Amino acid sequence: MEKLEIGQQIETEIVAISGDTIFLDLSSKSEGVLLKAELADENGNVSVKEGDKIKVFYLGEKNGESRFTTKISGQNADKTMIENAWTSGIPVEGVVEKEIKGGYEVKIGGARAFCPYSQMGGRKKDDDTDFTGRHLVFKIQEYKNDGKNIVVSNRAILEEQRAKNLSNLESQIAVGTMVTGKITALHNYGAFVDLGGFQALLPISEISRARVDDIQKVLSVGQEITAKVIKADWKNEKVSVSLKALEADPWDTVEQKFSEGDKIDGTIARVADFGVFVNLADGIDGLVHVSELDVKKGTNLQKVFKKGDKMSVVVQGVDAKNKRISLTTSESAEQDLETKKYLASNSNDDDGETYNPFAALLKK
Repeated sequence: MEKLEIGQQIETEIVAISGDTIFLDLSSKSEGVLLKAELADENGNVSVKEGDKIKVFYLGEKNGESRFTTKISGQNADKTMIENAWTSGIPVEGVVEKEIKGGYEVKIGGARAFCPYSQMGGRKKDDDTDFTGRHLVFKIQEYKNDGKNIVVSNRAILEEQRAKNLSNLESQIAVGTMVTGKITALHNYGAFVDLGGFQALLPISEISRARVDDIQKVLSVGQEITAKVIKADWKNEKVSVSLKALEADPWDTVEQKFSEGDKIDGTIARVADFGVFVNLADGIDGLVHVSELDVKKGTNLQKVFKKGDKMSVVVQGVDAKNKRISLTTSESAEQDLETKKYLASNSNDDDGETYNPFAALLKK
């Protein structure tokens, strides 16, 4: 490998993890070393393994070893290293010491830096978030007056991590992919689902084949769901998922359930200027055109018919291909049945004669 400059970034492969050290491949007889603690979480677990590629910054030689870092921190953060971090874009670790006018004072090694409010934390944060005392990673934005004036940004680091996560998700999540995530928020237009740190939208219209009026009754925050990706616009960072897509389409068997002439007691699902949509079964609505309604021309249907009201209808036609059922109004199926029973009973009483209400009265 060619001679490295202090602060130079390289991409290399992890060849071994032993004790508190990660050994890196330098494409030569020697190996580079990186402190394992830099890639460990609060419990000491590392997120990398042998064979993984990793980007690191060259710190220099010490005791015959080529030393590397993913960020400048602690004993590495002397004046020279901080300046190298500025010129080479190396992340630096610092402690947020206190809140001052316009932002925060951050200690990086023996130096002090300023982080504006706008550069602390991610895109979304609570106004009462307390950063004081926290160890965070920053990128140096300005380095002036021989290190006396240093401006840093924590948000720049978070944005880089976010872009990397998005890139990884983009390679894993595409239209048609099955994903599992937890619901993080509910709104009247749908639910947000966490997919590895990215918020995807589950529109209310994609929750079920059946109509959902109150999302709170069918979903809850923290609930884990498996859904199908129906939209993946990574350029605009918009992903939509669907539960409905995993359900059988009731229109596939609609012709087996409904036929011309069938009388059904349905429920009004929606009122439009051109007619009334009546729900016949889960996921299946039919239309009673305004011309089939007993109303005067120009009547405001919204004032006559209300969502949720019962309506008895007769099927005029079924178009499964285009998912349409045309309807007309009718007496209720229950009333029809009672009428048939009544006529049948009176027919028996009259010894087969045609039912005549006046004759029936004379017999009484």
